[in-house]
Amino acid sequence: MDIEKQQPASKELDGSFPDSRKCPGHRPKSIKRRLGKTITRCAGLLVLLCFLRSFTNKYAPNLGRPIWSLSSPERQSFPNPHRRPLSVKEREDLFLSIPSTESALEASRAYATHPHLAGSSEDFLDAKVILHLFQDEFDIPKPSHLPIFAAGTPESRNATLSLTGEDPPHRPTAWIDTYYPVMNTGVEQRLEIKDQNGTSVWTADLVEDGDPRDPDAHKYKDTIPTWHGLSCDGDVTGQLIYANYGRKEDYDELVAQGTNFTGKIVITRYGDTFRGLKIKGAQDLGAAGVLIYSDPRDDGYVTVKNDYSPYPAGPARNPSSVQRGSVQYLSLYPGDPTTPGYPAYPDAERTEGSNIPKIPSLPLSWQNAEKLLAEIGDIYTQVEHGKKRLSGRASQRSIRLVNRVDTKVTPIWNAMASIPGHIKNEVVIIGCHRDAWVMGAADPTSGTVSLHEIIRGYGALLRKGWKPLRTIVFASWDAEEYGLIGSTEWGEDFGSWISDHVVSYLNVDVSVSGSQFHVAGSPSLAHVIKQTALDVPHPTDADRTLWDAFDDEGPYKEFIQNGTIDADFLELYSQQERKLQASETRVSPLGSGSDFTVFLQHLGVASSDQSFSQTLTDAPYHYHSIYDTHAWQERYADPGFHRHVAVAQYLGLLGLRLIDSIILPLNTTQYSLELEEYLDVVEGLVPSVGNDVQFASLRNAIHTVQESSFKLDTEKKEAEEDFRKLLKYIPFPGRRGARPSRRHVGPFRRAADAIKRIFGVSPPAEAQLRLLSLRSANSWEEYLEYASEVDFDEQNNLVVTADNALSDLPLPFPIRRFIKAAKRVAKANKKLISFERGFISDEGIKDREWYKHLGVAPGKWLGYGATTFPGLTEAILYEKNITLINHEADRLEALIGALATIIDPQS
Repeated sequence: MDIEKQQPASKELDGSFPDSRKCPGHRPKSIKRRLGKTITRCAGLLVLLCFLRSFTNKYAPNLGRPIWSLSSPERQSFPNPHRRPLSVKEREDLFLSIPSTESALEASRAYATHPHLAGSSEDFLDAKVILHLFQDEFDIPKPSHLPIFAAGTPESRNATLSLTGEDPPHRPTAWIDTYYPVMNTGVEQRLEIKDQNGTSVWTADLVEDGDPRDPDAHKYKDTIPTWHGLSCDGDVTGQLIYANYGRKEDYDELVAQGTNFTGKIVITRYGDTFRGLKIKGAQDLGAAGVLIYSDPRDDGYVTVKNDYSPYPAGPARNPSSVQRGSVQYLSLYPGDPTTPGYPAYPDAERTEGSNIPKIPSLPLSWQNAEKLLAEIGDIYTQVEHGKKRLSGRASQRSIRLVNRVDTKVTPIWNAMASIPGHIKNEVVIIGCHRDAWVMGAADPTSGTVSLHEIIRGYGALLRKGWKPLRTIVFASWDAEEYGLIGSTEWGEDFGSWISDHVVSYLNVDVSVSGSQFHVAGSPSLAHVIKQTALDVPHPTDADRTLWDAFDDEGPYKEFIQNGTIDADFLELYSQQERKLQASETRVSPLGSGSDFTVFLQHLGVASSDQSFSQTLTDAPYHYHSIYDTHAWQERYADPGFHRHVAVAQYLGLLGLRLIDSIILPLNTTQYSLELEEYLDVVEGLVPSVGNDVQFASLRNAIHTVQESSFKLDTEKKEAEEDFRKLLKYIPFPGRRGARPSRRHVGPFRRAADAIKRIFGVSPPAEAQLRLLSLRSANSWEEYLEYASEVDFDEQNNLVVTADNALSDLPLPFPIRRFIKAAKRVAKANKKLISFERGFISDEGIKDREWYKHLGVAPGKWLGYGATTFPGLTEAILYEKNITLINHEADRLEALIGALATIIDPQS
């Protein structure tokens, strides 16, 4: 009903009927007639009141707003508004009770028993399955046509932008955004050894054996070719050179020995750096092509050499398994190669793409690589102290590499959902990618399973009447495997909106591929990450917590004392473990390789990621192979699916604490203290360029931001204490122990006021509705929702941004003080959010300007791994130019100095 347009039903009820005592010929009524009429009117009014109260109790939404302020679709399927809101502990306990091993196991069987390559029909079907999951769990009405929108259309734009707009949705929503990147698929892959006459003497099979003891691997063994995503089409022939892991230091070592790469085909093993950068290193040296293989030396102790049977007969690596994967130059920029920095709309202007190889490549199995390495002979030269050096020897016979690919614009589908919060301008995003190279039981289906359980848990909370304090967005990203495309295109599409509203991004990718729990994230999240992991039970040991799983080992421990292990790999593994142990928080910085990248390193949103990953004594993980199956997951990675559930409980609980906290649990002091550790690492690199470089001014800037953060710690604590102190004075309907207040508006009073408004006796209707909504709030969150829309001028008068008519209405005590306390909380939260934003530089990082975060980025020659203070670090490591080093130090100093001002409570 449109109240403002409602006309008075009669002049008498309108109060405009002429005074009968002044009318000519009027005769006074008898007392009986007056009394009878009054009784009749009161009885009628009482009937209306009773009906209206019953109607309101039945249909009004949990928000506590009067039913007449809602449009008809919003009046359905809402919980009783007078139900007592769940306490924080009740919310968390209810959520933790929902994820279950039975449900997780069933979800894995549904998602991980068929291929779902990005852009395929199976991928599109899975997107719609996720959409229906959102609709079912969040009680979203299903329209006659699926809400699938092409990116850039008004429907797609509105689906996201309306979440924080002037008239945001009051109920959960779900939709699919379709983007149009350029991707490729394998058409023909061939690998041969040629004799001196050019005759083929051996041809690689380039397929995985699909052992029938793993039914899904057997069924789909020929479905997805063994090729590299975004690889270059080509047919090349050349001698073979071994380059170890294909790291920059490996290529530098070979060049120092005089190795000539021109026209050669380089063979490297997977590991330690992103596969695309192995190809870039070879391409920069003039190589014709690259082969990358999975080496059992990198499988720890669980190998055939240590008497374990290969999968599926046993836990060791299947020698035919092949690691597919993208060979995009991830450290230059992620996303659609042809639309760098802007979204891949259907009609987007496209470039050639500078982050993809110009030479062909192929992924190989160990059984094929073993044959090729024999063509080289000795790949190492022994030197003193037992340390090995690359030989740089080339094969006598030539290798022919053929990689034919179909490259074209391909639609992809991001499945999205939102749950509106009381504070509409603060948003938490939880996301996981959906696409896989084949079945992807670990990558990413284990993550999708955990996300599935989080969605179920939040759905249960909604059915109990919960409305989050902040808005939540869920995302099932597509085409992550090709180079983080789905999340990057969405991030580039809604960059301004994300910068304005997103509080944090919580990522899950591979939930489970091994036994040991690891977390990476922004330092500001480290403390809430640890506390949350301490509050979640260990997946398999009732006497420990999830945090204790940081020290877990795999089940195959018998060879640790007597088994053999590759010394190079053990050293790399030990280095990584030492870095984790050295960190006070054990929360490592984020590099790249998953969907947090656009949020953290392009837009400055505090982010996190976590997983159970492989140890030296776990069954080898068949990454991006047909053997990454549900059968392998259930048998070796997570029997019983307890780790899937633990990740769901942890990530969902972490989300709740970011969503419903009064003061955001972002610790800027932890972050500012770690900045000094970043600078210590940089100073350790200085001797390589000389001792003329000094960073005293930069260190002083870091001390300044630490001092501002200490002040902000005090302010946010006092702001929350003031806010909580006022809570006990706020009367809520049905609140136990609420202090009586003559200003409290009961349900009959609200109903009476409603009748007056319906018949035209009221101040401006919309203003009264907003005030009644405020006075009849069921929880402090609803007061806070109102407070987010109001402000005070310099004379301490209320200014209402959403509806100026409210500024003329009286606000009962202590609502005015409560609103001022809420604004103080909002200001503190804004400063906390701005800390990560403060590391964003418009100039970006030299030679890879898409990455704008000067605090952390994927290493230029790492891809996955993180480099802190990346511009400055890489100026020392690679450029060795004093002028450039000083320039980067000055940039950091200015940025950190500005950040100190931004977070200062007095600014």
